Amino acid sequence: MSLLPVAQLWVELLADDAEAESARAVAKDTLDAAAALRSLRRLRLFEVSGATDERNALEARLHRSTQFYNPHKERARLRVAAAEPSPRRADEHAVLVIERGATRRAAAERWWLHETGERVEVHEGVVWLLGFDDDGDVAARLRELVTVRDRAHGLLCNPHAQDAAIARDEAPLPWIERAAARVRRMP
Repeated sequence: MSLLPVAQLWVELLADDAEAESARAVAKDTLDAAAALRSLRRLRLFEVSGATDERNALEARLHRSTQFYNPHKERARLRVAAAEPSPRRADEHAVLVIERGATRRAAAERWWLHETGERVEVHEGVVWLLGFDDDGDVAARLRELVTVRDRAHGLLCNPHAQDAAIARDEAPLPWIERAAARVRRMP
């Protein structure tokens, strides 16, 4: 067995995501920066560090546990190397939103310890995938759409309780702990 430094499990609803559709509609109706917003998808992202399973065994273990997702309502995709693609489409931009100081999933960690005898760390965040109708100034649009500043600016991240990280290209691996560490270092 070899240690996988971090494995990501990307979880998306099988059915239409009412929360993402509602957020997109609100953004289009109220935020200038959302005028060219074509699509908005929401995925949950889990990162497991310290697992010694090989990829196939890890994938099977994650799929057996309801600690991570419900296979009757959601699809999950495992990513164990930065070279592997995330579920982000080429025309989408990924934004990670994490609860400040509350990314750890203790119940999942206890389940893993019970199942395997191994201690792992499990972190969870939400990834929003945004697609735009044109290329425009995507960086400016993302800055305007991500963090809520007032009723006319921001949508995805409440700066009083959450932090956000925008992936420049492909989502980093690891991403959640890296984003949380960056926030802890900020004055």
